Formats: sequence, structure tokens, C-alpha cells
Amino acid sequence: MARKKAKEGSEELRGAREEIKALIEELIAGDEIDEAGDEAEAGRTLPMIPLRGMTVFPDMVLHFDIGRERSISALEKAMVRDQMVFLASQKDADTDLPTAGDFYSIGTIAKVKQMLKIPPGDSIRVLVEGIGRGEIAGMVHEVPFFKVRVNEIAEVEYESVPNRIEALMRTALERFEAYINLSQKLPPDALPPLMTIEQPSKLADIIAANIDIKTESKQKLLEALDPGIRLEMLNDILTKEMDILKIEQDINKKVRKKISKSQREYYLREQLHAIREELGEDELVEDEIKDWLDKLAELHLPEKIHEKIEKEIHRLSKIQSSSAEGGVIRTYIEWVFQLPWNNYSEQSYDLKEAEAVLNEDHYGLEKVKERIIEYLAVMELAPAMKAPIICLVGPPGVGKTSVAKSIARAIGREFVRMSLGGVRDEAEIRGHRRTYIGAIPGRVINGMKESGVMNPVFLFDEIDKVGNDFRGDPASALLEVLDPEQNKEFTDHYLEFPFDLSKVLFITTANTTDTIPRPLLDRMEAIEVPGYTEEEKVKIAERYLIPKQVREHGLAEKQLSLSEHTIHDIINFYTRESGVRNLERNIAGIARKAARKVVEDKAEKVGVTSGNLEKFLGKKIFRYDVIENEKMVGVTTGLAWTAVGGTTLSIETAMIPGNGQLSLTGQLGDVMKESARAGISYIRSIADELNIKKDFYKNYDIHIHIPEGATPKDGPSAGVTMCIAMISTLTGIPARQDIAMTGEITLRGNVLPVGGIREKVLAAHRAGIRKVLLPKENERDIDEIPENVRRKMEFVLIGHAKDAIEHVLTKSPKRPAPRKRVPAAQTGKTATGKPKAGK
Repeated sequence: MARKKAKEGSEELRGAREEIKALIEELIAGDEIDEAGDEAEAGRTLPMIPLRGMTVFPDMVLHFDIGRERSISALEKAMVRDQMVFLASQKDADTDLPTAGDFYSIGTIAKVKQMLKIPPGDSIRVLVEGIGRGEIAGMVHEVPFFKVRVNEIAEVEYESVPNRIEALMRTALERFEAYINLSQKLPPDALPPLMTIEQPSKLADIIAANIDIKTESKQKLLEALDPGIRLEMLNDILTKEMDILKIEQDINKKVRKKISKSQREYYLREQLHAIREELGEDELVEDEIKDWLDKLAELHLPEKIHEKIEKEIHRLSKIQSSSAEGGVIRTYIEWVFQLPWNNYSEQSYDLKEAEAVLNEDHYGLEKVKERIIEYLAVMELAPAMKAPIICLVGPPGVGKTSVAKSIARAIGREFVRMSLGGVRDEAEIRGHRRTYIGAIPGRVINGMKESGVMNPVFLFDEIDKVGNDFRGDPASALLEVLDPEQNKEFTDHYLEFPFDLSKVLFITTANTTDTIPRPLLDRMEAIEVPGYTEEEKVKIAERYLIPKQVREHGLAEKQLSLSEHTIHDIINFYTRESGVRNLERNIAGIARKAARKVVEDKAEKVGVTSGNLEKFLGKKIFRYDVIENEKMVGVTTGLAWTAVGGTTLSIETAMIPGNGQLSLTGQLGDVMKESARAGISYIRSIADELNIKKDFYKNYDIHIHIPEGATPKDGPSAGVTMCIAMISTLTGIPARQDIAMTGEITLRGNVLPVGGIREKVLAAHRAGIRKVLLPKENERDIDEIPENVRRKMEFVLIGHAKDAIEHVLTKSPKRPAPRKRVPAAQTGKTATGKPKAGK
């Protein structure tokens, strides 16, 4: 009987389930059938997911987990359709089975970006993006999921934001920034993206989404449709939250202060002492401290330094060595004992040997070699003399860095190099204070530790490229290092005691002294390292570069041959530099191709000549114009200095009918333009003397052009050249182009001295010019020109522009002096020229 009743009950239960299933299928079918009808009515029909304890705003992307069956069904329905859902917050987060009245009517229309099932269980993690606000207009059905008809709420957008709204936006940004700083829950980079938002509604929504407030408060912000009202509410909430956060901070501080520091330290110290006894660490630490004290006694340091280091060692003995502070002290003590206290290199004072080493490593550079030999001679006579601070100034690739290494080898010292290019932090020089985590000494002290001696050769490379910013000025820190009067007591921030650098031979390198601060330059002895002449480059290539590249590319000495004429062609047509860096690069390219021929073609010897050079290096890159003995009106030859050596300038002038304008083209700098104007003023002052119309500057325009317009040009040294070119144009007298000149012009026509004479003369020689006009005051610079070039050149020293006129113009522009009329009585002839009759 019981079995029969149970069977009947199960059949009734099965029947009820079938009815529910049929009802659900009918609803789903009706939902599909009525889709078009729903869309036709006001609003749009969307599946709805009730949210517990959270609110989603427009323009917000976030993920959350759902596990309720109706929410999962709504999500699945949305994924089948267009992935759009309506998100509404529940009024009570504890309600598990909400009905139509359990959630707010205003919510967010969102798009499902991603869904992921979370094992174990049936939960799903959903990633959604808020699209816009919406208001429930009606409930379509609640089973098997919530489906609602939603009216979209359009956001208010401004083409021009009113001043009041703009003020509210700024206030909101300022308070949100303060909120970020106080809460420490949001990263600082959350603020910058908000600075670019122009619409107030979007700004308010994003800030509201990122602050930690109750769901009810967020819902009020969501329901505030007017952007101004929404921003006012947001500012009030932010102000309240900041007040709460400040109170929380005060409470935390008070709680921390209530813990007795002394009791806490005593308790922890006793625990650590017991642990150390158990581990047997006390004896190890004591032995280490004893060894340090013995080393300290052996160093015989100055009294103040000795006391400081001894104090640090005793501090370490009183605290746990494995603690953070113990690690800092231990690192400090180890650094101190790694410094080369009282260790010196055995220096060689053999001048001939030192000179031989320098000559072996470098060709030329006579001034540098001479200065080092002089230093060694003085050191032998006066060992206590302070080392000089030498600054090698010259263009790239002339061997400044490598000669510093050779100096160290020549005098038998250790070599340390520190590149200063791009260094902007003072701590690179002086180190960091020990209060910073991971602090270490600066690179000067680190270099001394690596050298292991107190008297190395220390190279500061590229000192002209030191920068500065908010972290300090490294150039100012170098003042103490490079001052012989101060570097005996150089104090690193990390060591906190003076360290003697007076025995160090400091050498610095720079491409120019213009960017070196004057106080720093004043402490150094600048030695100019000029660019190499063509003959010097040939010798360097034959003695150093070719053997080096042959060796590095695995070739035998006789497997590659380059004639002297070929090297000249490489220098003239494939490089344009003061040094030899590109020359070596081209020789390396030839060596690579020679190696390939040896391997592929089994060639026993590869010969490179001027005829087949293009097969190895390609077409010629540069050209060197040889100035012919031509005479042209308005065209003169000038000389200029560049970072890669000297060059010739062809200066062209033209006179055009106009109203007195002066045109300058060819990328001329301000100084060059001023020199041209000074030349014009000088010409106007002597127009009568030069047989030039006085009103030429009113009726004619003058155009000055310097070819190679893509290359910037500046400086005063082309002043006299431009002046003579303009005189040639205004007088119509041709100028000789085979005479080059340089010099600054004044309003009185005086020719002032200029720089770079050596490089300029070499450029003139290379261009086939054999006569050069130089300012009188540059006479001393002629001795710097190589003797083989000097012998072939004629130098004319000029003090005034008139001197240049005599040499450059083919005839004198001066007006011929009028002939005086002599009375016939004085000449013995009549007015007709016949002899007067005698009395």
C-alpha cells in the first residue's frame, strides 16, 4: 500500500515538472516570437542581471561573478543575441531571489565583453563595459530570467562647457587627486587620463566608479541625470570621504604611539639574543668584529676617520647583524676596507722609456706627449707636487681617450675611465647618503676601489656633455674632484669622511670647451688636440690601422696591400673627419672583402689600388673641389672651421636693382649676418674712395649666398671675405678665386684675428690654393701648421680690408687722381704744346 502511494506521488511530481518545463518552453518561444513586437514598443527589450553590492557606471569596464540561475540564463540569452544586458543594483544585497520591486529602476546598459566559467561550481566571471544609462519602463517576464523594457537616457553633452560646470570639474579633479593621495588604494597613474576628459558627465561617472563608497551613494550619482547636479553630489561625497580618511590616519598614528617603543625593543632584543645563542652566531660576529678592528689598526688612518669607522664597527656589535640596519652598517664597513688605503703604484720616471711608449701607441699629438714628459720630470725632482688636471680638447676620433690609456702605460700606473656623457645626477659623482635604501658610493670612489691604488690615471671622458636637472648638477660636484687645492679632502656622501685624491692624475676629454662651465674649465689645463693632416692620416693608417685590421680579420701580413696613393683616395673621397675613426672603418670594410676573396677564390694576395677601390668601398661619397685660377666678379674664396676640420667657402654676391635690401642665403647664422651688415656699412663709408656710387644702397639690393645651403654656417671669420666679394660686385672688378682669406671685419675695416687657422690652411692646401690672407694677429698660429704644408704656401698678413683688396681684386678700384694744370710759363711751352719763342 505504501509502495503504491509512493509511486503515485512520484508520478504527480513528474507531471508537475513536465508542466513547469512546458511553461518555460512556452515562455521562451513566446519571447522569441514577440521579439519584434517588443522592439516596436517604446524602449528596447534587454535581459537584466540584478547586481548585489555594486553599481556599474557608463564608460566603466569591470568584471564580476554571477551564480544565480536567472542571472546565468539572462547572460546566455544576451550572448545569443547582441551581447547587450541591463545591469540594475539590488536595494538589499542579502535578497537571494529578487522580484520586480527589489532593484532600482535606473541602471546601466552594458555590453558583455567576455565570460568565463570558474571551476568548481557553476559560477561565471563576466567582463562588461558600461554603454549608457537606462530606466526600466516595464517588466516583460521574470522567468526563466528577468527581461525588461528599457528607455535609454541620453547624456547631456556640451559643445562649450559653461563656466560653472568647468569650475565643478576642476574641483572634482583636485579633490579626487587628494583622495588618491590619502587612500593609497588607487595608483597615482589613475589621475592623468582624467585630465583629458572634456565632457562633465563622463568625468563624474569615471571618478564615481573609482571611489570606495556605499552602493546607495553610487546609485544616487547614477540617478543624477544633470551633469552639474551630479558633480555637486560627487564633490560633497569626496569632501566627506577625505575627512573620514584623515580621521582614520590620525587614529592609526595614535594607536601606534601607544605601543611602548622601549618595551618592544627590549622584548625583541631578548628574543634575538636567545636565538643567536641557540644558533651560535655570537662567536662568529665577535670574531668578524675583532678582525675588522685589527685591520683598522693596521691601516694607520687619520684620527677622525679611525674614530668614525671604529664607532660603526661597535654599533654593528650591538645590533642583530641580520637586521636591515645591520646590513647597511656591514656594507659600509666592507666598502671602507676595500678602498686602497696607502697603496700606490710604483711609478716609472724613465723619460726616454715613457716617450718611446707614447710614440709607439700614437702618431703626432706632440703637445700632449711633451706635457706628460714634463710632468714626469717634475715628479722626479719634486715627488710631493700635486698632479695636474689635464683636459684634452679636440674633434672626435683624434685619439683623446686612447692616449690617456697610453699615458697610464707610459708612467706605470693603473687606468680608470668614467664616461660623463649624459650624466645628470650629482649622486653619480658624490654617491648617495646611507639613509637611502641600496645606497652606494659615487663612481669616483668606486673607480678608486677598482684601481686598487691611490695614484691611478683617472679619465673623465666627454666632460663637455655633462647635463643637469632636478637631481643636481654633476659639473658642480666635479669642481671639488678636479681642484688640486680641494681634492685632498674629497667627501663622498656615502663615506661621510674625506678621501685623498691629490695623487690621482686626472685627465678629461672634450670636443669643445664652449659647453664646459667656466669655473670647471678654470681648474683644468686645456691642451688642444688638433685634427690630423692628410699626411698624418696616411702614416697612422700605414703604421697602426692597416696592421690592426689585417690582424683582426685573420689575414696574413702579405695577403692585403694598400698603396699610399690608395690611402690618400680613401681619405679624400670616403671620409670627411678630423680623426681617423671612419678611415679605420673603411679599412675594416676592405679587409672583410679581402678575407672573402681569400676564402672563396683562394687568392694568395689581394691588392687594392685607386683603380679598383670602388669595387671594395663603392662609389665615392665626398668630393674635394680644387680651386682653379679663375677670376669672377662677386665671387671670393673664404675659409671656415667645422667639427670635422677645415673647409673652403665660395662666397657669391650679386647686385640687383631694388630698394636697398640685403639678402643672405645658405643657412647663415646670426653672427655671420651681422658680419655682412658690418661689411656693407664699411663699404658705404669709403664709397668715394672705391669709385662706388654713394646711393648704391638705395637703388640696388645686394644678395649674398654661400653654397651647400643644407649645411648651417656661422661665425665672424668670413667677414673680410664677404666684404671683398661685395666690393668686387659693386665695382665690377673680377676677384681671384685662387686666393683664400679669413678674418673678422669691423666698421672701420680692421681685420681681427680668428680661430682654427691650422685647419683652415690645411683645407686651402687640399683645395690647391697656395696663397692665403690671414689677420696680422694670427701670425703666431702659422707655426702650428705642418712644415711640409708651410713650405708650399704663401701667407700674407693683413690688418685692414684695403690690404685684401690689393691682393684679391685684379685691379685697383680707386678713382685715378686728377692731373693738375701747369701754367705754360712754368713748362716752357705754349698752350698748344709748342716751344715758346725766345726773347
